[in-house]
Amino acid sequence: MSDVENLDLPKIGRPAITALANVGITTLSAAASYGRANLLGLHGVGPKALRLLDEALAERQLTWADE
Repeated sequence: MSDVENLDLPKIGRPAITALANVGITTLSAAASYGRANLLGLHGVGPKALRLLDEALAERQLTWADE
């Protein structure tokens, strides 16, 4: 799964990365656009992955679309 490892996302764990890739999310900005609530509904994306995504968004001064 080298394609999964080359995505523009923080290291949030393979299940979460795979879940995002399965819905076409390959960048942090795409994850932000998809929305925090929608991501939490994906199998494989849990509280830890969302916390890491929150931190990465804050570092890049991005926000969730649904907040």
